[in-house]
Amino acid sequence: MQIHSAEFETSSADLENCPPESLPEFAFVGRSNVGKSSLINMLSGQKKDIAIVSSRPGRTRLINFFNINKKWKLVDLPGYGYAKIAKSEQEKFQEFVDDYLLNREALKCVFVLIDSKLPPQEIDLNFTKWMMDSEIPFVLIFTKADKAKPGAVRRNQDAFLHSMSDWCDGLPKFFTTSSKNRDGRREVLGFIDAAIKAKD
Repeated sequence: MQIHSAEFETSSADLENCPPESLPEFAFVGRSNVGKSSLINMLSGQKKDIAIVSSRPGRTRLINFFNINKKWKLVDLPGYGYAKIAKSEQEKFQEFVDDYLLNREALKCVFVLIDSKLPPQEIDLNFTKWMMDSEIPFVLIFTKADKAKPGAVRRNQDAFLHSMSDWCDGLPKFFTTSSKNRDGRREVLGFIDAAIKAKD
């Protein structure tokens, strides 16, 4: 898939104010500081970043919609697990993210981002279990592959998938990415392209 245009459409604070469901949507979500904005910018391939990369985790506080090629929408969801914001605010974020994930009919697939530098984190495992229990289609993206040795990345991936196997009969598809080296871009965009064509 070639990205010819990537335009910010709108931000929404709740499901009610999300834009009309005119195109298939692919959402990106993960623990704060997992590299989501960098990944989105790498995938869009634009000269100017479409997502704001911040040194402060937890910057995304709204659901952000980007129109890609006027054929599908990339949806940037708030990160979870940022400890330096009030618990009440975390709960508010999670409530409207859950509402979007459970009730948005245009949502075709969710990309759950996992930091490949780290061993399995309970918060990520709990989120993927909730996604599975809720029957929301998702795949995994292991990010920041350039920041650890390949052997360590594979060990962390294997450990995460092994932990999931305790409660998951069929393990999800996964991709390995590096925003710096643009690794995984073709594979992720190819998956989206195939998913769009399968719905036509």
